[in-house]
Amino acid sequence: MKKYWATGLASLLLMGGMAIAQDNTGDTAKTEKVHGKESSGQVDERLQKAQGILDQLTDAKDSAIPDKILKDARCVMIIPSMVKGGFVFGAEHGRGVATCRVNGRWTSPAFFAATGGSWGAQIGVEGIDLVMVFRNQEGADKLLDANFKIGADVSAAVGPIGRDASASTDIKANTAILTYSRAKGAFAGATLNGVSVRPDKDSTIAFYGHDVDFRDALTGKVAPPAGAHAFLSAIAHDMRDIREGDTNAAAH
Repeated sequence: MKKYWATGLASLLLMGGMAIAQDNTGDTAKTEKVHGKESSGQVDERLQKAQGILDQLTDAKDSAIPDKILKDARCVMIIPSMVKGGFVFGAEHGRGVATCRVNGRWTSPAFFAATGGSWGAQIGVEGIDLVMVFRNQEGADKLLDANFKIGADVSAAVGPIGRDASASTDIKANTAILTYSRAKGAFAGATLNGVSVRPDKDSTIAFYGHDVDFRDALTGKVAPPAGAHAFLSAIAHDMRDIREGDTNAAAH
């Protein structure tokens, strides 16, 4: 009798567990994908934050990224809140997203991690958002290599701000990467010398459901999933493209 009672109780508990799992997953439109320390929900949130950061840095009236730099950009990398806690210098670590302009369209997002280096400005804040604009073929080629160090392998400088920053833009014409940073909503002006960039496999698999080659994503060989459409539409708008809102990957 005790054996039957125990078996029945176990069955009820199992059924209850299944019901709870169904209730928890029934509230979401898609199944959460996890790989390593990253989940698809975390990556989706990072895309939304990256979109918001670029919106603010390109729409500010007197301190926006100049239109000329946006229109001429080959690629853009965005890192939401690169540092969490402590002072913003020394060992940094952040996860971000990159996309490139190919044949007038923005490619599927490629995910990366940035580590090491030191800041040009030591600012005591809890988090800082970063945007890196790749201006020439040298910078784009280094990005496609998916393993480089800023300042050593490719040149970088703090980018000019203001709609009509033409003089400063000309001075920095030969710089491969222009960096823009925001701390607590204000322009921070930090540099990234010594920071190393490499692909973020965990975020890539969590987002796409399988591994995607970093170079393939940034050269338009990977079709953007539905989850990337809003991000790419915002990029097209912020980077001053003619075909505003186009969410298709570059054709190759």
